[in-house]
Amino acid sequence: MMKLVIEKSSLLKGLSHVQSIVERRQTIPILSNVLIVTTGDGLTLKATDNEIEICEDIPAQVETPGAVTVPAHKLYDIVKRLPDGAQLSLSFSGETNQLSIVSGRSKFALSTLPADGFPSMTVEQTPFVFSMPSTELLGLINKTSFAVSVEETRYNLNGIYLHEKKGDTPLLSAVATDGHRLACAQMALPQGATGMPGIIIPRKTIGEISKLAAENESDISISLSANQIRFKIAGVVLSSRLIDGTYPEYEKVIPSANDKILEADAAVLSAVIERVSVVSEKSRGIKLAIQPALLQVFAASADEGSAEDEMDAVYEAEPVEIGFNFRYLLDILAQMKSGTVKMKLQDGISPVVIQDTADESALYVLMPMRV
Repeated sequence: MMKLVIEKSSLLKGLSHVQSIVERRQTIPILSNVLIVTTGDGLTLKATDNEIEICEDIPAQVETPGAVTVPAHKLYDIVKRLPDGAQLSLSFSGETNQLSIVSGRSKFALSTLPADGFPSMTVEQTPFVFSMPSTELLGLINKTSFAVSVEETRYNLNGIYLHEKKGDTPLLSAVATDGHRLACAQMALPQGATGMPGIIIPRKTIGEISKLAAENESDISISLSANQIRFKIAGVVLSSRLIDGTYPEYEKVIPSANDKILEADAAVLSAVIERVSVVSEKSRGIKLAIQPALLQVFAASADEGSAEDEMDAVYEAEPVEIGFNFRYLLDILAQMKSGTVKMKLQDGISPVVIQDTADESALYVLMPMRV
């Protein structure tokens, strides 16, 4: 048995978080469901895919305590379509094995599965606990997540590598690479993170915590061990297994001898690349011809034609011609918040270091491509 009354907006917000964990195609039926458990002053929603688990507390008027599981996406779709400001009555009786949802003249009944069969992630001891503003965590993620590999065979690159970078001023460093580009962002090491193990946070977990951090400007608490990470923010607890693998020694691929410096307006360069790349959508290759005070961008395809454009730039070294995947370069240029990009080059065949002129906390490395 279970019966409660809840406001649409409260339930919808919680369901929007938990239903995104649930995979639409499941071989285990109960993993398609969300667990609803009443508490003293509301309810807890819980969902898992056996790798990530999310729990959220929501205020509600509980008349009869209980617990049940129902299809997550179906319940979310129903609640989303009800009128704003609506009050919902949710009730479950073991006699029908259905959850009744009533709001005004609208009535729904969803099939259920027993709550006692819902899986729960093993809670590990997490010896490292620290907190940071959600905006700072979101900054680390936004500056690096685009470079996470999507190749499942390179599973150790399918996430962000979060670790302590030792030095005179210890830093919390986030790194992502797919073998073609590398993104690294850093911030002051939070209190409590000293000695933390290097961990690889899976791509799906990154996406989910990004959404939660974007919604809340409060601090986020992070607990971690070598195998598990747990985030707590605004009544939501997101737990995730970590990728079991060794991250490559990424610092070895960051060039240190690139002495040719190009500075250019990032927005103008992005616009130029967008224009010329129209004729290289298949190959994705563009060529940059760099010379003092001038940057030319070329693209050519035997099937689609050719294009060239140019712009002013600050550059004082000998001319260099270098090719790139234009999509990779645009992704990096999108991170230049100050408006000016600095590119450090060695020659036309070596990796390039790219930074925002006003933000030394982030660094990008891009491999050239033969064009």
